[in-house]
Amino acid sequence: MLYGNFGPSLPLGNAPRGTDFEEAFWVSTKQNGITQVWAPRYTMFSRGNVKEKARVLDFHSANDTGRARSVTKEELASATAVDLYAGIGYFVFSYVKMGMKQVLGWELNPWSVEGLRRGAVANGWSIKVIKYGDVSKSFDEKIVVFSEDNVEAAERLRGMDSSATETIKHVNCGLLPTSEMTWEMAIHILRGDGWLHLHENVGVDDIQARKSRIGDMFERWLTKASDHRTVKMEHVEMVKTFAPGVWHCVFDVNVTSAGV
Repeated sequence: MLYGNFGPSLPLGNAPRGTDFEEAFWVSTKQNGITQVWAPRYTMFSRGNVKEKARVLDFHSANDTGRARSVTKEELASATAVDLYAGIGYFVFSYVKMGMKQVLGWELNPWSVEGLRRGAVANGWSIKVIKYGDVSKSFDEKIVVFSEDNVEAAERLRGMDSSATETIKHVNCGLLPTSEMTWEMAIHILRGDGWLHLHENVGVDDIQARKSRIGDMFERWLTKASDHRTVKMEHVEMVKTFAPGVWHCVFDVNVTSAGV
């Protein structure tokens, strides 16, 4: 339980300034060896995501699902992950600790962006925050977070250095109750082989049917784009209960080139 002075309250709609961040009340916690930071007046922390964060960390481990996920440390060290709903870094940090070269994230809430920035610093990872209108195309930092709507993501990536965009291995879509509005964009952001991680609240009796429908959706999108890659609904992770009979699910979609 948290109690006491949570810092000054900003009027709704007011964009925070640097002094607002400095005067706010910040807290932190550590899960899976990763520190996360947030301002509880303006953002939330879901401890129930700890299992999914650990699963991301171990996604390519030798004792996981075998050869289909086998990626060497060297391959990870040259690969990129994209998180379309970065928040305070729930999954961004797991991809970094996994060993990926760089993680690109999108986040609208400036308080979440600042929490992500502070968390990255606390963990010793370099980070750059890109404001809307900044047209930079190449970044050396481990984490790059775009403080803007993720509808800009595809266009941003098209203009970026190919060393990042051509090596994307994971795209995380972590919005509840559904992240479906980003899925078609996500499969095109993932230009080669890799994985999409799609978060959604689903009735427990509807999970298998939803899994099948999602697979059909991606096949239609690939056909529409004359994209000859194939999709496999690899796994459904039941993360936590959201309401009676409703689960926060993550659908893992493996995308591979034809013939692989």
